[in-house]
Amino acid sequence: QMAPEPVNVNEFQELARQAVPKMYYDFFTGGAEDEHTLRENVEAFCRITIRPRVLVDVSQINMSTTVFGCSISAPIMISPTAMHQFAHPQGELATARAAAACNTIMVLSCMSSCTVEEAASSCDATRFFQLYVCKRRDITAQLVQRAERNGYKALVLTADTPRLGRREADIRNKMISPQLKNFEGLLSTEVVTDRGSNLEAFTLAASDASFSWKDIGWLKSITNLPILIKGVLTHEDAIKAVEVGIAGVIVSNHGARQLDHSPATISVLEEVVSAIGGKIPVLFDGGIRRGTDIFKALALGAQAVLVGRPVIYGLAAMGEQGVKRVIEMLKNELELAMALAGCPTLKDISRGHVQTEHERFKSRL
Repeated sequence: QMAPEPVNVNEFQELARQAVPKMYYDFFTGGAEDEHTLRENVEAFCRITIRPRVLVDVSQINMSTTVFGCSISAPIMISPTAMHQFAHPQGELATARAAAACNTIMVLSCMSSCTVEEAASSCDATRFFQLYVCKRRDITAQLVQRAERNGYKALVLTADTPRLGRREADIRNKMISPQLKNFEGLLSTEVVTDRGSNLEAFTLAASDASFSWKDIGWLKSITNLPILIKGVLTHEDAIKAVEVGIAGVIVSNHGARQLDHSPATISVLEEVVSAIGGKIPVLFDGGIRRGTDIFKALALGAQAVLVGRPVIYGLAAMGEQGVKRVIEMLKNELELAMALAGCPTLKDISRGHVQTEHERFKSRL
C-alpha cells in the first residue's frame, strides 16, 4: 500500500531508506566514528528555547532576504552534498530545478554526479559552487573558471577536509564511488583500494592537505567571485577569515562527517557571529530539521541556513517534487514559528527571542 504522505521533513528519511540501496542510504546518513556529533547536531537544538512575544501584528510575514546580492524567498539554501544520483536517477538536475522553483540557492558540490556545466544548463537556479582544493592547483583553477563561466555566483571553499573523516559505515560497506564527472579528463578517480571506501582513497590522492590560510590569496587571485569558507567552528578561525578578506563564513562541521566530538554547530554559532562582529555574513549548516531550528539559528545571528540531508531524503523519496516539498515544509514551518514568536520580518528575530541552556542555568543561580 502507499506510504502515508509525509507531514514533516523527518518523515522523508524513512521513505528515502526504502527507496535507495543500503550502501547509499548509509553513505548519506552516516557520520564520523561513534556519530556523537551527528546526534548532537540535531539534539543541541532541543536545548534552546524560544521566547515568543504576543500581540504583535503578524498578519503579514515576510521571509525574503538576500545572500551575497542574490534574492531568495526565505533564508533556506541547499547545502553542497555529493553524488545526488545515488539518491535519484535525475540527481543534481532535479535538485537544481527544485531550488529554482522554490526561488532559493543551490550550492553544487564539486563531487556532484553531473558536471558544473550540466547543472548550469538544467534550469535558471541561482547557484554557488563548492570547492575542494586539489594537490594540482591547475585543476582547482580550471574548476573555478568553469564555475565562473557558467554563471555560478559564489565559491564555497570547504575547509574542514584536509583528509576524509572516518565514516565506518562506508568502510564496512566498501563504498564505491563512480568516476566523478567534474574531474573527468583531469584526474583519475579510479583509485584501486582493497580496504575501506575508494572515496577515502580518492580524497587522499586528490585533496591538498597543505592548503592553509596563506593560500587564500592565491584563490582570490584566480577569481572575481566572492569566496565563502565552510567549516568554521571557532572564534579564532572566524577572525582569520575576516583578516584574509573572505566574503562570508559557513558555520559547519560537515554534517558531523569529519571530526567526531567537534561541537554541534548550533552550539558555536554565536561564538563565530560575535567574533565576526557584523563584518561579513555568517551562514549556518548542520542539523536543521524544523522551522523552529531555522528560527533559532537566525536568532543566534545566522543570515541564512543550509540544508543537506533532508534535501537528499526528499530527492530519494520523490525526486524534484520531494526536494520542493522539503523546502516548502521548512518555509511553512519557519513562517509559522515567526508568526507565533511575534516576528513579522527576519530582522524582527532578535537574540532576545531565544534562550540557551547556559542562560537558563545562569538565571537559576
